Amino acid sequence: MRLALYQPDIPQNVGAAIRAAACFGAGLDVIEPCGFPLNAREVRRVAMDYGEAAAPSAHAGWEAFLQTLNDARLILLTTSAEATIWEFDFNADDILLMGRESAGAPQEIHNAADARLKIPLAPGARSLNVHVAAAVALAEARRQLGWDQA
Repeated sequence: MRLALYQPDIPQNVGAAIRAAACFGAGLDVIEPCGFPLNAREVRRVAMDYGEAAAPSAHAGWEAFLQTLNDARLILLTTSAEATIWEFDFNADDILLMGRESAGAPQEIHNAADARLKIPLAPGARSLNVHVAAAVALAEARRQLGWDQA
């Protein structure tokens, strides 16, 4: 399983995603351009010592990232989805894709996704922080698959 961040804006969120990916045994992809250098102090500070366990693979853009998919399914987490992560059957080689903090994912990304999922929220709540949503989705995928398939 891999977590992919599409053109992230906030270095602290990448650091938190590194920690989440490491803790849930997932790889991490960052689709550039980013709003900061991947080796930014803020990324390292939040990632703490988890950076080696889930060092991000940087991709020069969307097309470069697509070349790495092989047969993996691309699962986009988006607030505009109809299906939820609770209703979806995850596979061990799925890639969970998160959009930009400031703008989400463009239509091209929505069109490329094999599935679009949301995390159900309380009435009136709009969205979770991107790294919190990623951690929730990774936890649900791992719960379904069991840790022995990590």
